[in-house]
Amino acid sequence: MDTPKPAAAPTLVIPGQLLGPASRFLPGPGTHLHESNLYSSLLGQVHITQPARRPAPAQPGPAKRLTKITPAPAPAPAELPTISVAPARAAGAGAGAGAGKRREVLPEVGNIVLCRVIRITPRQAVVAILVCGDSVLEADWQGLIRVQDIRATEKDRVKVYESFRPGDIVRAEVISLGDQANYYLSTARNELGVILATSEAGNTMYPVSWKEFRDPETGMTELRKVAKPY
Repeated sequence: MDTPKPAAAPTLVIPGQLLGPASRFLPGPGTHLHESNLYSSLLGQVHITQPARRPAPAQPGPAKRLTKITPAPAPAPAELPTISVAPARAAGAGAGAGAGKRREVLPEVGNIVLCRVIRITPRQAVVAILVCGDSVLEADWQGLIRVQDIRATEKDRVKVYESFRPGDIVRAEVISLGDQANYYLSTARNELGVILATSEAGNTMYPVSWKEFRDPETGMTELRKVAKPY
């Protein structure tokens, strides 16, 4: 039986996604350290920079005759590679013209997408789909999260304005190709929902429960359909 290889760092990440333990990487731009783990601070692509090789030490002269027993010197600590996150669109902008035209990715039923809430109504949230799987979308695709697709339980008690606000970044699943203008999306699973939210005061909030985010500056909480962290 083959020995399982350690999980590689992801190539495309979202804010708050785990990149790896601090024992394997040094934090670079676009990352932050929390409880001995490194997390992404941006929506973008991961870059790992290997440490520069140190020049070999000069050869010592003739060895001196030992006159006493001394402990062997401890080996130098291994240098770790640096992991960083570059904004996805900026990372792709430098590709040469000779790379060829990339095929446009289209969301399909069952795909997990990242989207930004554009506006809300009592019956649905209108979103712009930004990322499908591991691909940043070039074209603008619009989706709808209907009130009955927000949660899996107590659907009759769900209110859209208590689940999403314009500007929220949401992880959702494509459940239907919908009509010609919109994809139908769902956040009914626990790991789906709002992953990044800004408070009314303009501060980036952090989740405190499955239905609340908190502003770290004011201490006020706001209702959301929170995505359970991986």
